[in-house]
Amino acid sequence: MPAETEPHRCTWMAWPSAGYTLGDSEADADEARGVWAAVAHAVAEFEPVRMVADPSAARVARDWLGSDVEVLEAPLDDAWMRDIGPTFVVGPDGLGAVDWVFNGWGAQPWARWEHDARVACQVAEWAGATVVPSAMVNEGGGIHVDGQGAVLVTETVQLDPGRNPSWTRASVEEELRRTLGVQRVVWLPRGLTRDYDEFGTRGHVDIVATMPSPGTVLLHAQPDDSHPDHAVMEVVRAAVPDDLAIVDLPAPEVLTDEDGPVDYSYLNHYVCNGGVVACVFDDPRDGTALESLAAAYPGREVVGVDARPLFARGGGVHCITQQEPLVQVVGP
Repeated sequence: MPAETEPHRCTWMAWPSAGYTLGDSEADADEARGVWAAVAHAVAEFEPVRMVADPSAARVARDWLGSDVEVLEAPLDDAWMRDIGPTFVVGPDGLGAVDWVFNGWGAQPWARWEHDARVACQVAEWAGATVVPSAMVNEGGGIHVDGQGAVLVTETVQLDPGRNPSWTRASVEEELRRTLGVQRVVWLPRGLTRDYDEFGTRGHVDIVATMPSPGTVLLHAQPDDSHPDHAVMEVVRAAVPDDLAIVDLPAPEVLTDEDGPVDYSYLNHYVCNGGVVACVFDDPRDGTALESLAAAYPGREVVGVDARPLFARGGGVHCITQQEPLVQVVGP
């Protein structure tokens, strides 16, 4: 699996069309459509975007997205392409697409996944990729690779009883080596506190840590010790191997919303060709975070999208995007 920083052919997304993602009112639905469209347009400044839309919502998607984004139609339950789509890999025969088992983030009682469980194969077909089947329940938000053989995971995702009740660390590592071509699996203990609430993922790594370059871990930090994630991140930090350099990315100053402690994180950004699309929160720390991301990804333009409507629905910018790497064709 190439690092996210390597060249992309395009970005895949999925359009919100039903359920809690759209919300209970037309105003809620327009808020969701607006933020998905904002991310798509931001990414489209750097590379092509292909949006999968349920046939019932395809016309609405085209109205919001205009000519900048290609819309393809397939049945959907939800709109988190990072998790329901394939994980693209590159091998001797070209582009591959790992088709993880998707079961609604560990068979969550509110989730529906009849259609989403089939999206990865459909996207792989559109991309012209060879499907790499996997028997492991996993999502794209549960892994981060450096492109040089290392992958970050969390114990509460791949070893979740709702996902892989009979799997061990050893069997998970073996499957990650087989599907992603990694040699080193770095286990972090858990995710952020809010991620274990009703609409959480039970610990996705892509809101906690990433590897902007080999040997470096960009890590979420919560400076305020009144927030539960302050203690959580001390435990996570202690689990990062000593040979990896840690760069802290402090959380926004806002600590709570009407539902309790927030999990706002600048870690849930998306790296694309020549750019980084970052989460911002109308927060005093937004500017510093964008500067830190520019330093972590030198030579890339960093743009912010207000991610509060995404986080209110259980995710961020990285959660709704999925990169398709550019496969270099070598001639005879």
